[in-house]
Amino acid sequence: MPLRLADSARNAAVNGVVDLLDVGGAGSIKIYTGSQPATPATGASGTLLATVTLISTAFGASSSGSAALADPASVNAVATNTAGWARFADGAGAVVFDGDVTVTGGGGVLELSSLSLVNGNPVDITGGTYAQPM
Repeated sequence: MPLRLADSARNAAVNGVVDLLDVGGAGSIKIYTGSQPATPATGASGTLLATVTLISTAFGASSSGSAALADPASVNAVATNTAGWARFADGAGAVVFDGDVTVTGGGGVLELSSLSLVNGNPVDITGGTYAQPM
């Protein structure tokens, strides 16, 4: 029989993970090209397209096992290419988790209005979600 978590346990797990982003000051999201590495412990791959500074409470409180990304500070891309994945780190730079990047409505951990980023142009983050499965 598969493991199933109560919503209270899922919420606690989500809150515990996203709260790590707030350790040591404002955390960050680094957006890269290509496919995400096998684990967050693996070095980043692809071209760095943008570094986004998170606000002091990076994600809202979890409900039904998921938490929404708070609206981060605006940022411009530092390279031109297609976004593929993102790395989320705390204020000291310690990696907390990696996730996929999709267009708005695509269900990615990070959602952008367009995956095509252009050097010097704004990166339009439309949402993001960290979730714990049942």
